Amino acid sequence: MKIAVSGKGGVGKTFIAGTLASLLVKAGQKVIAIDADPSPNLAVTLGLSPDESAGIVPIAENEQLIRQKTGTEFSGIFRLTFTVNDIIDNYTVPTPSGVNLIVMGTIRSMGAGCMCAANSVIKALLRHLVVERNELVILDMEAGIEHLGRGTAEHVDILIVVTDATLKSLDIARSICNIAMKSNIARIGLVGNRITDPRQEDVVRLFAERNRLKIFATIPYDQQVAEAGITGVAVDEKSSLAIPAIRILADVLMKTDGA
Repeated sequence: MKIAVSGKGGVGKTFIAGTLASLLVKAGQKVIAIDADPSPNLAVTLGLSPDESAGIVPIAENEQLIRQKTGTEFSGIFRLTFTVNDIIDNYTVPTPSGVNLIVMGTIRSMGAGCMCAANSVIKALLRHLVVERNELVILDMEAGIEHLGRGTAEHVDILIVVTDATLKSLDIARSICNIAMKSNIARIGLVGNRITDPRQEDVVRLFAERNRLKIFATIPYDQQVAEAGITGVAVDEKSSLAIPAIRILADVLMKTDGA
C-alpha cells in the first residue's frame, strides 16, 4: 500500500504522516517514509533529534549522487536511464520509530542542467518506491497543489488530504481533491485535524458533504503536538489526544474494502 499525505502548509500533515508511519510499524508493517516537502522535518516526528535531522543530506541536494546517476562525458547532457535500488540501500535513514526514512529535499537552482538531472533522479526514485517496492510507503508531500501537477503523487493507492476548519485550508483541500479525482488514485479522503470543538467538526463534515468527499478521520487539537513543534520533544503517546485518533485512521486505511 502506498499513501500520500497532502494539504495546506501548517495544517499538521507531517505529524500525521510520521505518526501514521510509526503506528503502522508497531502493527507489524515494514514502512518507508518519504519526506517530499521542501522544508523537511519528518525526521523529528519519527524520533530523530533536530541535530540528527539537520545532518541528513537530501537526495535532490546530493550533487555527487546526481552526477553519478545522470552524468555523461558531454557537458549539458545527462542520462535518462539509471538504477535507483542502491539509493534506497545507501541513503535510507533508520529512525527510532522503526520507520526507514528517505529525504527527497528541494532542487536548488544550480543551473538548468542540474535541475533537470535532479528532477530525473527524484522522479525515478519516487516511481520505484511507489510502484516497484513491496514495503508500505508513506509520502509526506509538499504543501499546496503544485506537486499534483508534477505527478509527484502518481500511482499511490490512497491520498489523505489534511485540513483544519479554516476557509483557506478547506479551499486548498477542495482544489487538491478536484485535481486528484482526475487521476488513478483509488481512495481519496479528508482528515480534519486540530479540531477543537463540535462546531469545527461540523464545519469539516458539512464541507465534505457539499463536495461529495469522504472523511477518513477527525483528529482533536492536542496541546502536546503544538509544544512538540516548538521544542522538538516527542509527544507522549499515553497522554496524547491526537495519537489515538490517528490509530483509528490507520485502521481505516488498512481496510481493503475501502470502508
